[in-house]
Amino acid sequence: MNVILTYRKRTITVDDITFINKVIGDYYAQGRTAISRELCRCWNWRQVNGQLKDVVCRGLLLQLERQQLISLPPRIKGNNNSLRRKKQPEVIEVCRQPITGPVKRLTPIALRQVRRSPEERLFNSLIEQFHYLGYSQPVGEHLKYLAYSGTRVVACLAFSSAPYGIKCRDTFIGWSQKARERNRHLLAYNTRYLILPWVQVDHLASHLLGLTAKKISVDWQELYHHPILWLETFVDTERFAGTCYRAANWTWLGLTSGRGKYNPGHEKLTSIKAMYGYPLVRDFRKRLCHG
Repeated sequence: MNVILTYRKRTITVDDITFINKVIGDYYAQGRTAISRELCRCWNWRQVNGQLKDVVCRGLLLQLERQQLISLPPRIKGNNNSLRRKKQPEVIEVCRQPITGPVKRLTPIALRQVRRSPEERLFNSLIEQFHYLGYSQPVGEHLKYLAYSGTRVVACLAFSSAPYGIKCRDTFIGWSQKARERNRHLLAYNTRYLILPWVQVDHLASHLLGLTAKKISVDWQELYHHPILWLETFVDTERFAGTCYRAANWTWLGLTSGRGKYNPGHEKLTSIKAMYGYPLVRDFRKRLCHG
């Protein structure tokens, strides 16, 4: 079959290179985006929600060009990577008057999904100002939540597409590599969790995790056209004890090695993370492994 390379699990052959060069010729004047989108349509290369894998395809084209297998047209507007051009979130001030007392005094708490809404700017600003990791633009499917007590924001939560291969999680679920490739989009990863520093309310963090578990699958279905069956997160053991996750009945799955994602050696480069998981349906194993 004369395989040239495999990129994001897509095998590229000599015939594919010939076809790609034809598409480049046909759409040369319209630019790289038009080329990648046409390739995605011809290959039916789509995300689970039906959207074209346009960004992934452009990454493939750049790799092929680096190997001198194709020649792309010049960029129309310089580097068209909007993520690199994105500025830090603007500073939006909110009331910092202390909020204390038992969690029942704050209820009912409204948990709003703010992705693709005007309130997303406020979420980004609060994470940038008050979360120790700051704000970074998520890639792929993701949701953002603001928790309100009355008119006051008390917390922010973000969930994104889950990491590909995590040994302790994969062992706990019990799925095969093929099942993981088929169903990983049904997992969501809690990437940011912030209780605002002037909010000192016992049990609020675990209460919000419980509210999120009740609505995230419906919200994900609405935006990305598929449900979520499993939530997971990593907790930096040098900073946090993971108490709120345990109080919300999340399951401790194991510890990372601290080697980092791209470290080929065995030395510890990052802090040890504890991984926790939470199933949203009773038959999650059956649906993730066989559904």
